[in-house]
Amino acid sequence: MSYEEIEFSRHCDAIQIPQGIKVTIPKGTPGVITQSLGDTYTLQLPTLGGLYRVSDQDADAIGKESKGPAPEVAPGAGGLVTEDQVWTQLKNVYDPEIPVNIVDLGLVYDLSVKDRPKGGTDVDVKMTLTAQGCGMGPAIAMDAQMRIEGIPGVEDANVEVVWDPPWTPAMISPEGKEKLGLD
Repeated sequence: MSYEEIEFSRHCDAIQIPQGIKVTIPKGTPGVITQSLGDTYTLQLPTLGGLYRVSDQDADAIGKESKGPAPEVAPGAGGLVTEDQVWTQLKNVYDPEIPVNIVDLGLVYDLSVKDRPKGGTDVDVKMTLTAQGCGMGPAIAMDAQMRIEGIPGVEDANVEVVWDPPWTPAMISPEGKEKLGLD
């Protein structure tokens, strides 16, 4: 993984990792991009201490070009929401401290897609985290929920963080293990 040094060209909102606290990074703050996956950047900011997550909409503040709005998810056949659509969206959710999406990390335990009798779809997801003390849990779950709610036809998305069974590295997919150099 290569790191890139940057300096904030303007004040910028960010999320402190792992606390999940929203902060404003001052213009001129130096940092290092440690991860650029999905539509977020993870930065180490030595002068402030710790890691911070910056969204793609603020990419210009760190000298990057925005990747633009997330691609729209095409409606499923007959306008129905499919499990494949939900899995695709979840593969765009990353733990800011690990360069693998939550699906390949083995964090998603259950996914249920239920069509409503009068139209629309409800989606329920049960997921876990790599550690119970992870302060980013609510932010990761919220990111997953927002991505699912972005699928046309989804009326309600519920993402629940559960701890049973406890997560272990054995749950990482072969693709995830390869990205982490564990194969």
